Amino acid sequence: MKISIITVCYNSETTLEDTIKSVAAQTYQDIEYIIVDGNSKDETLNIIKKYTDTVTKWISEKDRGLYDAMNKGIHMATGDYIGILNSDDTFYEPQTLEKVAAFLKNNNIDACTGDIVQHKNGRIIRRYSSKKWTPEKLKIGFMAPHPSIFFKRGLFEMYGDYTLGYKIASDYELIIRYFLKKEISWKYSNLITTSMAVGGASSSGMSSYHIITEEVDKAFKANDIKYSPFKVKYRMVWKLLDLLKK
Repeated sequence: MKISIITVCYNSETTLEDTIKSVAAQTYQDIEYIIVDGNSKDETLNIIKKYTDTVTKWISEKDRGLYDAMNKGIHMATGDYIGILNSDDTFYEPQTLEKVAAFLKNNNIDACTGDIVQHKNGRIIRRYSSKKWTPEKLKIGFMAPHPSIFFKRGLFEMYGDYTLGYKIASDYELIIRYFLKKEISWKYSNLITTSMAVGGASSSGMSSYHIITEEVDKAFKANDIKYSPFKVKYRMVWKLLDLLKK
């Protein structure tokens, strides 16, 4: 089973090398590693060229944003399953893809969900788990952590790529489309897949909170799925209550 890993980057000289090293350290061998760069102006390209034994394919050109670049990587992929590894993230451990591959081989599913950890200054501050997640929770603002999801490549051919026109929530829209509208088969892997730095595009303050709320509303309407705008708007309340139950 070949797993395609896609990293999208732009001016990522301070973090990309650690990302690539975490791929190089994987014990699983059947990996296709694709990097899509947005025409970086710093040392990013030199870092990519330094690891041509790890990076299977790469391109560097202007794009229309993060999700356009992800789509380019998907179109370049030839693996059975596809995973996203952001340019400031790393795999949780060297055995990550070996464990993911074993889980997928033992389960005839379209996708698997898992967990990620968030770190700050080298210290893990949160484990973001999808253990209790179900697609219905999308309707109240809960999404399984995107970097923990591995999708069968054929899904993109059948049901479409990441939709452009979203600043933050194109991944949320795709998960709504796949898990709720198309009802793909999936299972929770109980694996930590990714170590993520705090402070991504969707976690950078109240302005992004309002943007993602508007875009999640847009995503549900685009897919003709009934949901609760009130619950989506106040999703932090439900998340806090969920944490207090643990």
